[in-house]
Amino acid sequence: MSTTAALPLHAEPGSRRVHRAASPQTAATRVAGRFRGDLTTGTWWWSPELHDLLRVPAGTVQPTVQLLLSHVHADDRPALQEALAVAGTSGAPFAREHRVRRGDGADRTLLVVCEPELDPAGAVLALAGLAVDVTDGRPAGSDDVVRHLQTEVEQLRSAMASRAAIEQAKGVLMVLMSCGDQVAFDLLAHISSHTHRKVRDVAVLIIDSASGRNPLPDDVRAILHDASPPPHPA
Repeated sequence: MSTTAALPLHAEPGSRRVHRAASPQTAATRVAGRFRGDLTTGTWWWSPELHDLLRVPAGTVQPTVQLLLSHVHADDRPALQEALAVAGTSGAPFAREHRVRRGDGADRTLLVVCEPELDPAGAVLALAGLAVDVTDGRPAGSDDVVRHLQTEVEQLRSAMASRAAIEQAKGVLMVLMSCGDQVAFDLLAHISSHTHRKVRDVAVLIIDSASGRNPLPDDVRAILHDASPPPHPA
């Protein structure tokens, strides 16, 4: 049974939109869309931008990994399928270019960046990422454009890695504090503010502590201790 066939893709609120400057006669074209695959439910969600990018009208068909792969050039399809399978089992991120054919028949080149989301134990929960249409942004011999795209990919990967760490840390706090999602995030922000650390750095400290890799620093431990609910009476 193919590992990739079980992978899902999920649309996220607040997905990032990237626009090129439009001519007075031409409306701006969306060139980037987000995806998220929930491995626990087997469902794929695409952002409206990704539907638009592939010219697959939202609501007309359920996003699946097979639908994504069906738009990829036959010669590039095995590489993307393998990358998704490896990411779904090992948690390895990837960034790859693939030729695709949109729903309107136009051939384009997409840069697919994928950052798996892991639980505190390191198991892969979901595949999250971004697909960017780079067809018109890489004129032959333009080293500056290539460097710009490489920089943007690294920034996107860093942002997605930060988000994944924060989501994992929130899960740890929700269990530890018996609280909801928003309270867990507020606690992360509170610790960040009072220890002069970035929220992502606080999240990594909590994940490392939960997995047994490193103990919590004393200042973070003290805040968590003060925020912990009182023990239930025996």
